[in-house]
Amino acid sequence: MKGISSMKPNIIFLIQDQMQQAVIHSESGCLMPNLNRLLEDSAEFVHTHTSNAICSPARASFLTGTLPHIHGMVDCTHTVPPYRAEYDETLDTVTRALHDEGYHVSYYGKWHIERTHALEKYGIDEYETELHIPGFQVSMLKRVMIKTPGYSDKTVCGVFKEGPEQTEEFYVYQRAIENIEKHKNDGRPFCTFISTYAPHDPYVVPEEIYRMYDSCEPDLPESYYDSMQDKPGIYRRMRSALDSLSESDFRMARRCYFSYCTLVDLQMGRLFKYLKDNDLYDNTIIVCLSDHGDMMGAHRMMMKSVESFEEIYHIPFVLKLPGQQYSGKKVDADVSICEIGPTVLDLAGCRSLNSPYAAKSVLPWLQGTRKEGRVTMAEFFGQRFAYTQRIVWMDNLKYVFNAFDEDEFYDLSKDPHEFHNLNHHPDYKEQQKALCTKMWDIIKETDDTTMADAEYFLMRFAPVGPGKKKSSGSYSIYNKSF
Repeated sequence: MKGISSMKPNIIFLIQDQMQQAVIHSESGCLMPNLNRLLEDSAEFVHTHTSNAICSPARASFLTGTLPHIHGMVDCTHTVPPYRAEYDETLDTVTRALHDEGYHVSYYGKWHIERTHALEKYGIDEYETELHIPGFQVSMLKRVMIKTPGYSDKTVCGVFKEGPEQTEEFYVYQRAIENIEKHKNDGRPFCTFISTYAPHDPYVVPEEIYRMYDSCEPDLPESYYDSMQDKPGIYRRMRSALDSLSESDFRMARRCYFSYCTLVDLQMGRLFKYLKDNDLYDNTIIVCLSDHGDMMGAHRMMMKSVESFEEIYHIPFVLKLPGQQYSGKKVDADVSICEIGPTVLDLAGCRSLNSPYAAKSVLPWLQGTRKEGRVTMAEFFGQRFAYTQRIVWMDNLKYVFNAFDEDEFYDLSKDPHEFHNLNHHPDYKEQQKALCTKMWDIIKETDDTTMADAEYFLMRFAPVGPGKKKSSGSYSIYNKSF
């Protein structure tokens, strides 16, 4: 079965920025009743990981179904010059595939994938991105600032007087709903992308929503007091940048972060009501995801960077199908953000992505026709400071190749909060080698020759080497045989 109906369903992608997977469940303490109700109608891929810890690389992976080294946007569009990160606009995209199949495609909200903001190049018919969205002036009531000598002061979190209607999140959802209303009777299916800045830092929220947590202030994460002595030194150095923040500052930031998620949830509620009132809900695929997560107090850190923890890499992937098929099903297979688009194309009966490196649909794991274990990998290129890293997940085990420091290895089934780095634990040596071998397999399959050919004398420190490759390397003149 290619799709689930001979008639193409409508599709809505709800893309959050920096939303942890944990907050979508009520036991987290985050108030998201509308998303909780959507979960009841949906399947959830519970082991989904992003391809990169920061916005542009992860978003480009979602759009193209490829890892960052393939699509080229290995850093954020605004942080480095093009020679450091440049998106390959010749790659096929989910939006082009949908447009080719007759969908009216619209996009509202944060783009942050490439630098032109000319979305029509990618099969998008109507759009309004951060380049076009109006600014919203707010009256701050309180805030937490971080002040570091020689650096500009920055707001970490805060509360403002204006209500939810005076936010970018309300505006973006309103524009999307208006577009759906305009095209709902066009005689062709629609696909709408709604992409919020929330809950990205700084975590600045309406007082009305912040007060919803008066009687249920979020606790600090279990790992807040982790010393991280067995983790790479750069993690501790980055954490030291937050030393001026007190425990009460972290508590306020966490409350603001949860409030920011609640702000998004309120907009979801408006959308779901509109769809139900207009008899669109049942024949619409709704996909809820995030580009990446946020440390949000875990290991006494916030935001995201080179640290490889699950709070950053574990993302939501909620999939509501037409007729609410597979509602309540939990899919345990390891899944990548690269596979979300191909899976939705498959469900909708659309063509697949036209790229030799694009990910494939994981629909068979939802349908239960395939049950074998899977492997996923993320790549990190270190933002402005260029820390090379690869992360591999398989069967609740996690291997982190750190080219800049000691590696990491975690047994997430026994240590979900990643207190214990098992990199040197003798009982896990063979499993670590197995995951490292999987890393090299993906590197070679996707022609990541920068990594695959890293056989210079002082670079041979992974638990196991890349093994046989397609070629002897592009620079054999520098590796003479003796």
